Amino acid sequence: MKIREVLALAPVIPVLTVAKREHAAPLARALYAGGLKVLEITLRTKAAFEVIEAMRAAVPQAIVGAGTLIKPADFTSAAAAGAQFAVTPGFTPQLAEAAASARFPLLPGIVTPSEILQALQFGHDTLKFFPAQPAGGIPMLQAFAGPFAEVTFCPTGGISRDSAPAFLKLPNVLCVGGSWVAPPALVEAGDWAGIEALARDAAALPR
Repeated sequence: MKIREVLALAPVIPVLTVAKREHAAPLARALYAGGLKVLEITLRTKAAFEVIEAMRAAVPQAIVGAGTLIKPADFTSAAAAGAQFAVTPGFTPQLAEAAASARFPLLPGIVTPSEILQALQFGHDTLKFFPAQPAGGIPMLQAFAGPFAEVTFCPTGGISRDSAPAFLKLPNVLCVGGSWVAPPALVEAGDWAGIEALARDAAALPR
């Protein structure tokens, strides 16, 4: 699948930082049962690659990707873990080269017009706007719409359940990334029913 097709599957992409492998399967099941079919596992913990593997095995119908790829070697490790897409917090020619050799699509992170232009030069027109709120939020995305009419965004960073609907109303926003659907306290407590309820609410957001 192309990255735009992946992002079209749900209005919210859970951005998940999972420290324990044993949380992977029940967390993936809860989010998928709630209607969130695309899951991003950030490479911010030592267990991240094991979590990707476990989620793929537990919910094979879900689309599980790796986030926070910051060096070319991360693409190789993500592929070995079974990642089905990749997300970077920024974009460099080195990451573009690694992504071109990968067997999964990339959602590159950008925050400035110059970075958008660079991403377009490498063939990427579906981008992660990060960090969305600190970098200007909705006004910034509205400003991008004129000169970059062909670009679609997934804003991530500082977006909450309360602010997500306003982002999703923008014509150049396909979905948002958010961590509120899997609060650490609920994950640690094993409250999978609570996470499923949050996922169901998020999946129902209009766009």
